[in-house]
Amino acid sequence: MGFFPSLPDKTNLSDVLKAWPEKGVEELLKYHDAILRDPSPLSIAERELISAFVSGLNKCEFCYNAHTLYAETYGIDQSAFDGLLDDVNSANIPDNMKPVLSYVKKLTLEPKSLTQDDADAIFNAGWNEEALHDIVAVTAIFNFMNRIIMGSGIDPFHEEYAAKLASVRKRPLEKRAALNEKHIGNKHYEKYGISLGIIKE
Repeated sequence: MGFFPSLPDKTNLSDVLKAWPEKGVEELLKYHDAILRDPSPLSIAERELISAFVSGLNKCEFCYNAHTLYAETYGIDQSAFDGLLDDVNSANIPDNMKPVLSYVKKLTLEPKSLTQDDADAIFNAGWNEEALHDIVAVTAIFNFMNRIIMGSGIDPFHEEYAAKLASVRKRPLEKRAALNEKHIGNKHYEKYGISLGIIKE
């Protein structure tokens, strides 16, 4: 149940954004595109995996549902999420993502514990400084968004996302993975803002 009496009991993120569009919503949505869809050393899938992982660590069910859907839409296998929140190193993810998600976990749960060794582990896995910047930015924006969502009492929409995820899983992984290149630079979040009437075309 949503926490704002003026909004629907089953509050969606769109309800909150439309209620206070003047509170930097346009800039926030455009920043999402810059961090999640613009060119980066990380694929869209890898950035969505980070988004879902942060949300899972924070127990933000709405964002976890949404970004697990996006991660799988862009080719992350569903098995990647098995046990991922408990143990990054034993999860079914590429080796070069293990130091990334270990860094993300520390930055989310105990940021003061991060050291140069954690950053060096990312560099040693083949990532460059731009990648580290983008890893930090994705982690930061989802810690922020998780608190917007949870602080507003937004519904997790379990059934709706489960139905969408089931549909995505019917498509071959290679076809999903091909969307990474196709959708680079896609203004996904800006278009969402336009559909809500918050951003003018």
